[in-house]
Amino acid sequence: ISTVAQNRGEQQKAVVEVAKKAGVQHIIYTGVSLKDLSTSAIKWLMASHFETEDAIKESGLVYTFLRNALYTDVIPMYVGEHVFEAGIYLPAGDGKAPFALRREMGEAVANVLLQDGHENKTYEITGSELYSYTDVAQALSELSGKSVSYTNADPTEFTEKLKQFNVPEFAILLTAGFAEDQKNHQFEEVTNDLENLLGRKPLALKEALKEIYKL
Repeated sequence: ISTVAQNRGEQQKAVVEVAKKAGVQHIIYTGVSLKDLSTSAIKWLMASHFETEDAIKESGLVYTFLRNALYTDVIPMYVGEHVFEAGIYLPAGDGKAPFALRREMGEAVANVLLQDGHENKTYEITGSELYSYTDVAQALSELSGKSVSYTNADPTEFTEKLKQFNVPEFAILLTAGFAEDQKNHQFEEVTNDLENLLGRKPLALKEALKEIYKL
């Protein structure tokens, strides 16, 4: 595990302390939407988000927490650059996630910054629907005109294959960990918070993938 990941919680707590000393009145923090931190396969990474939220609350500063779901934008990283030829190979089971675009999450943050009424509130920033990697494969098939399959990989074989391709250890831990959490339904929570902050429904999976892949 990288030093950055190990020390992130303490570093972010230090930022909160400095912000308070500098006279900052309101902190808006973007964390993660997760069902159960205690059973997360990537607790070593996710814990810092909740530790930072606790530190902000304990500081007495006004806060707004925006807990982000998984980004649709990172799907290409997980499925690989040859997805249209080789399909999707991930140990994510039939788990789902309410994928949403980073640009729409960013727009929601901007609206929070520009508006009143978000003081001491926590928002779960999710897409409007849950999607599995079977859904991702189907959407990519429809968009490309090619047959994109999804293989629910064996976790051990998946990790070994990444090692064979000389993928860095930290990237392997991250990829396998996010896949395991999705398999274990850690991300299966949908709210209207993003829709309400945008004033419209966020893009559905197929439209978002069309934008990302420029199809």
